[in-house]
Amino acid sequence: MIHPTAIISPDAEIDSDVTIGPFCIIESDVNIGSGTKIGAHSFIGRYTSIGEGNKIFNSVSLGGIPQDKKFNDEKSILKIGDHNTIREFVTINRGTADGGGATILGNQNWIMAYVHIAHDCLIGSHNVFANKATLAGHVEIRDSITLGGAVNIHQFVKVSSYAFLSVNSYINMDILPYVIAQGIPAKIRGLNSEGLKRHGFTANDLQDIKMAYKIIFKNKITLKEAYEEIKMIAEKKSKLNLFLEAIDGSNRGIAR
Repeated sequence: MIHPTAIISPDAEIDSDVTIGPFCIIESDVNIGSGTKIGAHSFIGRYTSIGEGNKIFNSVSLGGIPQDKKFNDEKSILKIGDHNTIREFVTINRGTADGGGATILGNQNWIMAYVHIAHDCLIGSHNVFANKATLAGHVEIRDSITLGGAVNIHQFVKVSSYAFLSVNSYINMDILPYVIAQGIPAKIRGLNSEGLKRHGFTANDLQDIKMAYKIIFKNKITLKEAYEEIKMIAEKKSKLNLFLEAIDGSNRGIAR
């Protein structure tokens, strides 16, 4: 299931049922797991690990060297999990020594055409990145997040789970969970209520999240005051812990 025009390093470790299309290039120190399919004209750079059951379409570039002037050809990795769909012309770079040495993509992500994921990004699972979404270096995307088309995310930004980033938005501050962000720069426009329902959140869950949202975004108090207020009730309302974790882990500040 490897096309004869593909150029593959003898040092690459490729499972026996991997499919590799015409004119692909697979460098050394690459691992590709069972059932993964790679379309024509794709490039897999060295130090790239790809899990099982991934669908990688034509003209994809994975594991290329970072677009970082400080990069000095040091060893760094790109690790991709299982059952991801990666569409045409997607580029994902490996990490840098200064950024932890790894770019990581989790499981069951849907990455549409022309998406760029830069060095040292940490991507969770079950995310949807629409066409031309662009992530600068060191961005963290948690789980079950939707990026609209042509969303741009500044370096070091963190986006928490179940958020929705609207089309053409520029994200330059951290995004709390469960919210909709939109604009240039992005502001918080409301709760991602429909998305939460689709992910199985109950009516009680939504009520608790709406209460926390009101504390943070509607009450005229500081973020620290909102944090302490939510902390007092989060012990009995577990869905609110994501708010606390996101605020605790923020370095760039929270979009409000």
